[in-house]
Amino acid sequence: MGEGEHARLIAWSRELRGVHERLRDALAVTRQAVAAGEPAEPATRDLLLFCHGFCAALTAHHEGEDRLLFPAIAERHPGLRDTLRALKQDHSMIAYLLGGLQAAVDRAAPPAELDRHLEGVAAIMESHFRFEERQLLTVLETLALDAAPRSVLGPL
Repeated sequence: MGEGEHARLIAWSRELRGVHERLRDALAVTRQAVAAGEPAEPATRDLLLFCHGFCAALTAHHEGEDRLLFPAIAERHPGLRDTLRALKQDHSMIAYLLGGLQAAVDRAAPPAELDRHLEGVAAIMESHFRFEERQLLTVLETLALDAAPRSVLGPL
């Protein structure tokens, strides 16, 4: 295996870590936007954009994993199927929480309520990312997957 090919294989583990960091950053910016709002003031245009952007990015990340990454891992590493199933369950739970957040944003919920939604998303998201990284980074260092990182891990 040539150096360039080896670098491409390892890139999947770096890509996953990088996307997780960017999603963490997007969540932090969204939470800062909520904290900056006045309690009686409806959600601002910026907050709507931050929440929508964060929700869309996290959803695209999980959909790409479910559609492309996880099947490729399951094919090459059948022993990880239970782990992948647990990660997909996390994706469903996070999607549910994001739906609640989006509904709260759409009805201009007060900042304290929005922050409670974001806190719930943050807790599950962080737990999920850490578990995913512990379970999959070593596998991703040797995964040969012929796909664009953006289509597999989302647009971030």
